[in-house]
Amino acid sequence: MKKILVTGSKGFVGRNLCAVLRQHEDIILYEYDVNSQPEELDDFLAEADCIIHLAGVNRPENPDEFETGNTGSIDEICLKLKLMNRSPKIVLSSSIQADLDNPYGISKRGAEELLQKFSEDTGAECVVHRFKNLFGMWCRPNYNSVTATFCHNIANNLPIQISDPAHEIDLTHIDDVVKAFINDIDSKTPGFRFAEPLCSTRITLGELAAKIQSFREMRTSLLLPDLNTDFDRALYGTYLTYLDEKKFEYGLDIKSDQRGSLAEFVKSPAIGQIFVSRTNPGVTRGDHYHHTKTEKFLVLEGEGVIRFRHIEKDEILEYPVCGENYQVVDIPPGYTHSIENIGKGVLVTLFWASEMFNPEKPDTCFEKV
Repeated sequence: MKKILVTGSKGFVGRNLCAVLRQHEDIILYEYDVNSQPEELDDFLAEADCIIHLAGVNRPENPDEFETGNTGSIDEICLKLKLMNRSPKIVLSSSIQADLDNPYGISKRGAEELLQKFSEDTGAECVVHRFKNLFGMWCRPNYNSVTATFCHNIANNLPIQISDPAHEIDLTHIDDVVKAFINDIDSKTPGFRFAEPLCSTRITLGELAAKIQSFREMRTSLLLPDLNTDFDRALYGTYLTYLDEKKFEYGLDIKSDQRGSLAEFVKSPAIGQIFVSRTNPGVTRGDHYHHTKTEKFLVLEGEGVIRFRHIEKDEILEYPVCGENYQVVDIPPGYTHSIENIGKGVLVTLFWASEMFNPEKPDTCFEKV
């Protein structure tokens, strides 16, 4: 069993890291944070095989707290370990600001130097990660993360402020940080080293705000956000974590008539649109064909029959469908088609169309099957 100590376990990075470490059956996890009892640290240091030091200060009321919170905290750990004659692996969370001469950067650089000295004195394996701007779930908004602030405020209909929309930042997702720490636990490279920089995405503040705003607007526009990259998927997932827990759900615009009801679900210029319908017994929907547009029908509940006829022929093709079988039926161009509810209950059908509906170019020609 590996014994892992995480300091700053209740912070943004710590919470995400510990959530993953708890899933590892071969790890005994020690969690230490600002509210822990001081004697716990001694107990954990006496046992830990690897220490992931995340505890630190980045926005204190007094600038002097940078020194005590960042440099002082790792100094305390190193001194205690030397007194115990122990040299476990230490992984330090630092910042790219360690190259700068502001109070925060100086304190982070000082912590790195103390760790390097500990490695040289004891032979311990010590790793420093200089992180860029991090984002992900559980990051505190309106504090020191512009991504968390934008996500929280936009999700909750609060204003955001952008002093320079063209200002660029580099963002790294928390999952990549956690993976790097997990890999560090198993690494075996003696001595002191700086870890390889993690992948990041460069984006302007204006672009970041626009992406997050599009996530909010999806509930009314139904337009799926662009999720072609890992960054976009991670950002969308992050945004959702800032929704009010009482407002996870939203309604769709339902069109109802004597046939039943229909509602659009999601749509995108890249993938078309998805909508769902409820059709009353004995009712037939459709009786039209398309020149270019294609569709897929999936009956989720009830019994129906999908009928086709090539518009230049008289032969009618029939495909019985029912909700229990999850049968997908392709609708090619040039075939007029319909779906009839032949059961006793409501027929629930999921539809996919290869194009978003355009009233100026509907590509829908009515002709009975």
